[in-house]
Amino acid sequence: MRKGALMVLFPFWVVVFICCMQLQAGDGKVVQVPCYFIFGDSLADNGNNNWLSTMAKVNYRPYGIDFPSGPTGRFCNGRTAFDIIAELLGFNNYIPSFATAKGRKILSGVNYASGSAGILNETGQHLGVHISMDGQLKNHKITISRIAKMFRNNKSATAKYLNKCLYSVGLGSNDFINNYFMPKIYPTSHRYTPEQYAKVLAVQYFKQLKTLHSYGARKVALFGVGLIGCTPHSISLHATQGSTCVDAMNNAAQIFNEELKLIVSRLNKSKIDADFIYVDGMEHATEALSYGFKVLDAGCCQVGNFGQCIPYKTPCRNRSEYVFWDAFHPTEAVNRITGRLSYNVLFPSKTDLHRVQHDNGSHQIEL
Repeated sequence: MRKGALMVLFPFWVVVFICCMQLQAGDGKVVQVPCYFIFGDSLADNGNNNWLSTMAKVNYRPYGIDFPSGPTGRFCNGRTAFDIIAELLGFNNYIPSFATAKGRKILSGVNYASGSAGILNETGQHLGVHISMDGQLKNHKITISRIAKMFRNNKSATAKYLNKCLYSVGLGSNDFINNYFMPKIYPTSHRYTPEQYAKVLAVQYFKQLKTLHSYGARKVALFGVGLIGCTPHSISLHATQGSTCVDAMNNAAQIFNEELKLIVSRLNKSKIDADFIYVDGMEHATEALSYGFKVLDAGCCQVGNFGQCIPYKTPCRNRSEYVFWDAFHPTEAVNRITGRLSYNVLFPSKTDLHRVQHDNGSHQIEL
């Protein structure tokens, strides 16, 4: 074979080799996707905020008390729902944060999520520096350039690889919690009705998701906003008017979720080479509440002014009985449920097999 022909074939064999390498886990299991990219807020953040000047970072105990390596920057006592999804996908290692991802590890994916981040750049700014969805997209572009170098800057080979990945995007909660429902700091609730604000968010989100598609995303899970009016922080801060939760917050979130469903429909019609999937955060949260948790309206740890655990204070021991870890975020016990439910939506044909494997603890991620 001539040297020129070898150079033409080289990128193809690189793609085949790397894809096969990524799809075969170290314990012999087959990973369902070669890479998993995560965009989101504190529900997914696994350390990106650790080095930022912000109040929204949790790289201290008691966070991580049930995580094998201790505090990592996860806003939880243990694993996030996205860690659970990574386990069910078959990965042997958790998806690294953008702040720590180096070398060939990025071939398995990167987690860009940032606590207090939103769809709008200004959301959460009162807490300090964070990485909004626009910033996360910029970081993803950096990752793509690094992956491209591994493919010797062959655009076709890089695109083929990125097309095979799973992408999850879960933002919007902070655009309500740390924006719209903070009228003393942000003007949005004075300018817009909940319906108008949902459309403002939808317009921006639609542009961002089109950008993500242009970067090669072809299977995208879009997570709806959950029951933000039922967090201990929301209940303590806003009047519930006799209801269990702050209905105004949940109603506003549901209005946005309806807009998000329309976005999913529009993207699936206009981007016929891609699959955008809506994951119903409210439905999953509601189902999780039916699992017999005993404490629904208080966090497991003692919290400070910003609703986060007070550093080094001893949390509750019966963590599996609590819905909330701090004033905002669910416990690992809840995340195990919602993570599996989300996986079921994305891979319904594999649901039964992985439910059995996961419940039996047959797949443990290495650290």
